[in-house]
Amino acid sequence: MDTIGAWVLHRAIKRLDCGITGDKCDAERLIATVGSVDEPVNIRPDHEPPWQRVVGQIGEAVVNSGTTLLGLLGFFGGTLVATWNVIRHPGRFRINAVVQRFEVVGVSALGIIGLMSFLIGIVIAQQGSVQLRQFGMEMLTINLVGRLTFRELGVLMTAIMVAGRSGSAFAAQLGTMKLTEEVDAMRTIGVSPMEALVLPRTLAVVVMMPLLGFYSSIVAIIGGGFLCAVSLDIPPITFVQRLREVVPIHDLWVGLIKAPVFGVIIALAGCFQGMQVKANAEEVGLRTTAAVVQAIFLVIVIDAFFAVFFTWVGWN
Repeated sequence: MDTIGAWVLHRAIKRLDCGITGDKCDAERLIATVGSVDEPVNIRPDHEPPWQRVVGQIGEAVVNSGTTLLGLLGFFGGTLVATWNVIRHPGRFRINAVVQRFEVVGVSALGIIGLMSFLIGIVIAQQGSVQLRQFGMEMLTINLVGRLTFRELGVLMTAIMVAGRSGSAFAAQLGTMKLTEEVDAMRTIGVSPMEALVLPRTLAVVVMMPLLGFYSSIVAIIGGGFLCAVSLDIPPITFVQRLREVVPIHDLWVGLIKAPVFGVIIALAGCFQGMQVKANAEEVGLRTTAAVVQAIFLVIVIDAFFAVFFTWVGWN
């Protein structure tokens, strides 16, 4: 008889208030030993007030956010070190990897970004014209479409799309490489993962973001012009002339200046989360989701700072 059998017999004896006759000494000692440690276990968790649980969750989220932010800053520092090492030793620069990322990040995204931007331009023009028509100022729809697109929405929507496409892909790729120990193998043979994996992806996003942002803005302008021609009977030539009059050149520069910064954030968030994968395939999915959420959140926060800064310097 093993301990399970002794435990079953002990529970039966205790429940039925009976005894066992004719048992062997070894069995009797085993039953007595099991009975000495057989105590009821309270499987219900301790009651915790809801407010205390909420406060604890908020505190845990704040601590995790701070830890992640510090880790992201450290990862950014590692990327700067890798960049400096490549500058000192140009032979370590992997141009083929960068060109490949140009295609994945930029060329492959032209279709979806173009479609999204065209529809966004139509929506801005349609909603703006509905409101401005109440005051008989439909022509100001061109001002709204031009300035809002070049200054904010073109590059911002592009950043969100790139974060969803490329940021998630970076996290999933590097996370899978961590699970299969490819990153450890690279370190073993003397290849820096920061130089071979992170730097090409970061450089590709930084270079492609201004181009994609400008492309997105132009397509959104075309969408707004299409809506103005169909709904407001504004000829395309009038639309273009009005744009040249009311949209200052610094609106375009505002978008182009913000784009590389957004690219750095997206690439670092994706690569950082991918390099944090340690346990299993489920963590790859969690890190991929975290990469997209963090990238979009940081892009919006930085965009708010840029809005205040450019207003302060007089580019408003």
